[in-house]
Amino acid sequence: MNKETFSVGIVMGSDSDLKVMSQAADVLEALGVSFEIRILSAHREPQEFFDYAKAANERYKIIIAGAGKAAHLPGMTAALFDGPVIGVPMKTSDLGGVDSLYSIVQMPSGIPVATVAIGGAANAGLLAARMLAMTDDRLLERYRDYVRRQKEAVIEKDERLSEIGYKEYLAQ
Repeated sequence: MNKETFSVGIVMGSDSDLKVMSQAADVLEALGVSFEIRILSAHREPQEFFDYAKAANERYKIIIAGAGKAAHLPGMTAALFDGPVIGVPMKTSDLGGVDSLYSIVQMPSGIPVATVAIGGAANAGLLAARMLAMTDDRLLERYRDYVRRQKEAVIEKDERLSEIGYKEYLAQ
């Protein structure tokens, strides 16, 4: 197994989750946080998953785990990994992702998983960065710049809306 270390591990149960989970990667990349992305199924390849989760203590500081339906991946990761796990519930065709959300937030006492909104991988990336920034002043400054740029974007949009009106704004 690869021994390279990263600040954050991003793991998902299926490549169908990649479009959502890539949002966490995009945020981490924008903030200069090292990460690795993997596809592992706790159900379909349990031994490979257990090997990954056990080795994770030596490779990552935080893991972001995305899963749908029964959504066991975040909880099982938290059971084996000593660091923080952030769960990202995936939207599902059956129950719209509520099943995933409930599965992730209803962890038993002693196995915590921080959980973001259904499909909220960007916020998972931001939360991981905020956790890491507690001991990294340079990352904290990059995070604050990211937040400042978001604020400036909203101000610019508001000014544009006031300038051209809502109908033209919507037509853009």
